[in-house]
Amino acid sequence: MSDVKVPGFQASELIAGLQTAFGKYSDTEKQAEIKKNNGIFELQVTNDKKETATWTIDLKKTGTVYKGKAQPKADVTIILSDATLMELASGKLNGQKAYMTGKLKTRGNMMLATKLDGVLKGAKAKL
Repeated sequence: MSDVKVPGFQASELIAGLQTAFGKYSDTEKQAEIKKNNGIFELQVTNDKKETATWTIDLKKTGTVYKGKAQPKADVTIILSDATLMELASGKLNGQKAYMTGKLKTRGNMMLATKLDGVLKGAKAKL
């Protein structure tokens, strides 16, 4: 497990939890997640100090979470604030509302972005 935490980001704990959850998936569960999502999500998260951290959730080939830009390129890039990601993860905000209010921006496959909610909820259930 590589260290995915970035100081100054609340989302670091969330991403680390996601990485832990993915590590607990059996091969069968991992393949099911990959089949269901079939995409690489790149999260570009900005904190209050206007610093940006990038994390990648690969649910196309490896079923892993890592810090940094997507390798190969992301199917969807989701650009949001640290606070917005935490609200999405806790269920206080849904992705569609975040997008409509401008709290979340996407580049690439927007339909894939709608699956992020399910990825977060599935990982939370595993923890």
